[in-house]
Amino acid sequence: MALRHFFLVLLVVSIWAFNNIAIKWGLQDLPPLLMTTLRFIVVALILLPFTRVTRHQLAYLLPLAFTFGFMHFSLLFVSLSLTDAGTAAVIVQLGTPIAMLLAMVVLKEKLKLVQLLGIAVSLSGVVVLSGSPTISSGWVLLLLLTSAFGWAVSNMIVKKSPPIGPLTLTGWLSFLAIPMVGGASWLTESDQLTLLLHSSWRGWFGILFSAIGSSIVAYSLWYSLLRHYNVNLIMPYSLLTPVLAVVMGVTILGDSLNGFKVAGALLVILGTAIAVLNLRNLRMHARLSRLRLPRRSNRSH
Repeated sequence: MALRHFFLVLLVVSIWAFNNIAIKWGLQDLPPLLMTTLRFIVVALILLPFTRVTRHQLAYLLPLAFTFGFMHFSLLFVSLSLTDAGTAAVIVQLGTPIAMLLAMVVLKEKLKLVQLLGIAVSLSGVVVLSGSPTISSGWVLLLLLTSAFGWAVSNMIVKKSPPIGPLTLTGWLSFLAIPMVGGASWLTESDQLTLLLHSSWRGWFGILFSAIGSSIVAYSLWYSLLRHYNVNLIMPYSLLTPVLAVVMGVTILGDSLNGFKVAGALLVILGTAIAVLNLRNLRMHARLSRLRLPRRSNRSH
């Protein structure tokens, strides 16, 4: 991998990790569902004028607006108002092994024994995390697991959907999610306009960073990297996101770091890595890279 691309990968995962910090700042001034709604409005305003969808694609975007927009994003924001950034980032990472289990059941995709072992290790990490003081109640854990499940179901829908460009998907999904999340905010939250008008820089920074930095900039860079490199080479770097989120939560927000949190986070990330990484393809890619090196050096002379 070229050095500039390596730094781009680190930039993307750092943006995703810091997004949890930005949201936590925003939640100091704004209620979670209002903040999620405003995030979707910003994304839709930026992307919709440049994207178009067909009626056939719309049939898949509507359920995605619920599973990804409402289940994943809004419940993540609600959860972040109830727990620390690192714990939320780690548990939501379970969306990956949950998606693999759903693919096995729904799409009849086969999983190897080592992958099932990795999923089991990840789930054991959640059991350990449930004992952490940062999980104030079972409801917080349930909200985070539902958020992860929403992300996993969204992957199933995307696999079955016709091809939709990443930014088109993001823009229209955000637009269609606005009435769902906005309606939930109207029913369960109060004084939204007053809170918005009196919000400090933290509220607006949380909205804009989540919308522009995390959704538009980071995902655009990520998909451009996927066009240059094998998925098995790029995807493992995404596992750095919850690790960096924990570190940033401790250093920037002063989050606590206890034994349950450390052990649970390590189990979730390790299990996800075991389940996701295709070691055979990684070894093959490494061999091919070594084989190409002499040829490239010969050309340079």
